[in-house]
Amino acid sequence: MENEILKALSARKSVRVFTDRPVTAEERAAILEAAFQAPTAGNQQLYTILDITDQALKERLADLCDHQPFIAKAPLCLVFLADCRRWPRAYRAAGVENPRKPGPGDLLLAMADACIAAQNAVTAAESLGIGSCYIGDVLENAEQMRQVLQLPAHVVPACMLVFGYPTEQQQNRPKPVRFREEAVVCENTYRDRTEEELREDFTCRAAAGSQVGFDFDRHIQAFCKRKYESDFSREMSRSAAVYLKDFT
Repeated sequence: MENEILKALSARKSVRVFTDRPVTAEERAAILEAAFQAPTAGNQQLYTILDITDQALKERLADLCDHQPFIAKAPLCLVFLADCRRWPRAYRAAGVENPRKPGPGDLLLAMADACIAAQNAVTAAESLGIGSCYIGDVLENAEQMRQVLQLPAHVVPACMLVFGYPTEQQQNRPKPVRFREEAVVCENTYRDRTEEELREDFTCRAAAGSQVGFDFDRHIQAFCKRKYESDFSREMSRSAAVYLKDFT
C-alpha cells in the first residue's frame, strides 16, 4: 500500500548539512502549527518549545550537545521541553490548594507529548522540502543546559530539532535500512529474540543495506563501544538522573 504520506515517511532521513537558504517566517509558522496539532494527553500540550534565534546560544548548544558544529549552522533550531510546571501553576492560579508534586509518571507523559509534537514538526517540514535532524544529546550536561536555557525545576529537555534545506549530497545520501517487521513486532506480549534470531535480524538488515562482509560479532562489539559504552551515553544517563531528582 502506498500514498503520498506513506512515501514521504519512508523517504525521510536525517539531514546534517544545510544550504544557505533560510527557513521563512511562514514555513516556521507552519512547522510550529503542525507541532501544536499533534496528539497530546488530555489536550494538555505538556511541552514548551524554545525557538533558538540567538547565534551565540546556538553555538553553545552545539558544543554542549556532543560538539556537533552543524547544529549552529541550522537555519531553524527548536528545543522541545517536557513541561511539568504549566498545569500545576494553573491549578494554583485557579485556587487549588497544594496540588501534588509532579512525579515520574507526569514526566514520562510530558516527554511523550513533546516527542510526538516534535515528530509532527518533522513531518510538516519534510512536506515543505525542509530537512531535519533530531538531537538527543540535549539531555546531556544537565547543569550547564539548565543554566543556558534557564530551565526551572520540573522542565526537562526532551529533544532538539534542527531544520534547513538539505544540500544535494544530503538529498542523495542513502537512508539507513531498518529492521524487518518480525525483528521489532511481537503479538500481544513481549518476547525476547533468541541469539540466533538476533544474528539473523542484523545480518538481514546488513544485506538489505548492501553491507559486504558483515560480521555480527565485530559489528555489535564495535557499536557497543562507540555508542552504548561511550562517554556521551554515560553522560546522558547521569544527566537524566539529575533531572529525575525533581520527580522522585
